[in-house]
Amino acid sequence: MISIITAVHNKLHVNRFFYNFLKKNTKVPFELIIIDNNSKDGSREFFLKVADRIILNNNNYSFPYCQNQGIKISKYDYLAFFNNDLLVSKGWDTKILNIINKKNIDVISFATNDHTENRLSQKKIQRKWKWIKYPVKLLLGINYFSLKIMINLTYGDFDKFCEKRYVRFVDETIEGYSGSCILMKKSVIDKIGLWDERIQKADFDLFNRVKTRSIEQKDIKPVQLAIGVYMHHFKGLTTDFEPFADKDNLIKLDEKWGKKTSYLRKDIIG
Repeated sequence: MISIITAVHNKLHVNRFFYNFLKKNTKVPFELIIIDNNSKDGSREFFLKVADRIILNNNNYSFPYCQNQGIKISKYDYLAFFNNDLLVSKGWDTKILNIINKKNIDVISFATNDHTENRLSQKKIQRKWKWIKYPVKLLLGINYFSLKIMINLTYGDFDKFCEKRYVRFVDETIEGYSGSCILMKKSVIDKIGLWDERIQKADFDLFNRVKTRSIEQKDIKPVQLAIGVYMHHFKGLTTDFEPFADKDNLIKLDEKWGKKTSYLRKDIIG
């Protein structure tokens, strides 16, 4: 069973799309934990109806702050940290849990249009997504209909696209991550701690902490990317330039890691 933790700040149409795919394509029991960062467009009211648990913040907080809020009220042994602009594929949960158990992986991520099996494949899907999302957004705006059009133009049949990838790669993994969708065993927190609330690029920081632990303690594997289990990330459509309420607490990644950011090799792009 999985605790899915998602922070939102407005973007109602994207939130509805995310929830509908999650509800339709998830097979195992799960709880949806929403951290609402003072949404004003109806997103808060929407999730009050459909989420299993919801935290109502009075301001817009950074990613790691919100994820830690969700962890503290989660009840299941697997934690999924999903962006609200994510579309999950059919059976993502049973497939990823099978890979985790089969390969004894503690922290895993999914193939997305941000990160696939290699740079060539990655650039191809990113280029296509770029040339579709901006014209559709310009012509139709961001709404449920336009989001659906974007997906259809990018993938044709999204379900068939994802299943074709799974048939091709099955349970194959590589070292890496997509920052929009990370799943871990809750026991990982005992080894590396909660998300570092000083680092907005918390996915990069998580990768480095797990990598460091794997080298120094050898009791955990580096973060793995399941290249056969695909999700779509509406990257670039939900960017919000409103300052975070905890912005004064944030530091740059290299202030913490310095030269150790080289852990993130050039072929690992989150």
